[in-house]
Amino acid sequence: MSEALSAHAALDRFTCVIPAGGVGSRLWPLSRANAPKFLLDLTGSGDSLLHATWSRLAPIAPPERVMVVTGNAHRESVAAQLPELLPENLVTESEPKDSSAAIGLAAAILELRDPDAILGSFAADHVIRGQVLFQRAVATAVQAADQGFIATIGIHPSHPATGFGYIACGGARGDLAPFDVYEVTEFVEKPSAEKAGEYLTHGGYLWNAGMFIARASVLLDQMAIAEPEMVRALREIAAAWGTERAAEIRERLWPTLPKIAIDYTVAEPAAQAGKMVCVAAHFDWDDVGDFASVANLLTRGRGSDLAVLGDGAQVLSDASSGIVVSESGRLVALVGVEDVVVVDTEDVLLVTSKSRAQDVKNLVNRMKVSGGGHLL
Repeated sequence: MSEALSAHAALDRFTCVIPAGGVGSRLWPLSRANAPKFLLDLTGSGDSLLHATWSRLAPIAPPERVMVVTGNAHRESVAAQLPELLPENLVTESEPKDSSAAIGLAAAILELRDPDAILGSFAADHVIRGQVLFQRAVATAVQAADQGFIATIGIHPSHPATGFGYIACGGARGDLAPFDVYEVTEFVEKPSAEKAGEYLTHGGYLWNAGMFIARASVLLDQMAIAEPEMVRALREIAAAWGTERAAEIRERLWPTLPKIAIDYTVAEPAAQAGKMVCVAAHFDWDDVGDFASVANLLTRGRGSDLAVLGDGAQVLSDASSGIVVSESGRLVALVGVEDVVVVDTEDVLLVTSKSRAQDVKNLVNRMKVSGGGHLL
């Protein structure tokens, strides 16, 4: 079979999985338990991050090969935002268990549907610009995954970001794809500003966009090395999926699963074992992790240093920069403040700076233990 035909056959077995979970606590009070980040329009486009993700994947896979994994509480909202999503491809969790369980359950269901199935996991709450480059990177990753590797997609860094993880790349793997595929030697957590600057200067490091592409069986077998009981439970839940016993088995087994990210059960162990490769991509990517990220997205190339988000937002500004998110209908007036973050909702007013935007999560954690949970 020619290389082109082989790549096409692999894409025919490829399913996009969209994990739609997490509250996005660094974006509180805009993002909350009943209105999480992925259901919001954070780009001013009129499109939620979830729907934008669906639209981005549509040219790669038809609706029958796009699956969404979300919590029970968001089932109706997800279905309403994605009318083309097939009911059998909306997978719900009874309680959040982090990415290993969410992606692992999708993999277990797909493995039963097709033992040769390939899946790609793409977060519901990221922003990507450069559709053609994105499609090319995914197709390359699928080609590598079809040969038994676990592939991830890394982004060429544009600045020494400290809010992202990094991927250390080794030698080129021209045997897997003609270009842009490299061995992964290490995953690095969010570095200091000094270390991030070194990565940018010396090269060989990419931003970790949290995308994983692999054969469903390969991903589960790798996960089983670290968490054999979890994978056994996921395969049992999947075996009953769509049957009369599905709810009973899920409710019995799901609470027993560990809460652990796929980085620790699959990505890092696979890299250590030489089973992980990375596609170096050239599209623009942001995980929209805090209000500073939102501000940068909204002001990029628009000739303004002040971003405004919110239907009918009223903002009066004089020599000020940063971001104002307004849902209250009140006038927000700024005079001579730089890099400010103002989020004005009906019941909460948040004021901080872009440089401290990551610390909003600390406030959320404090409120959880101090009786403020009704505002989360």
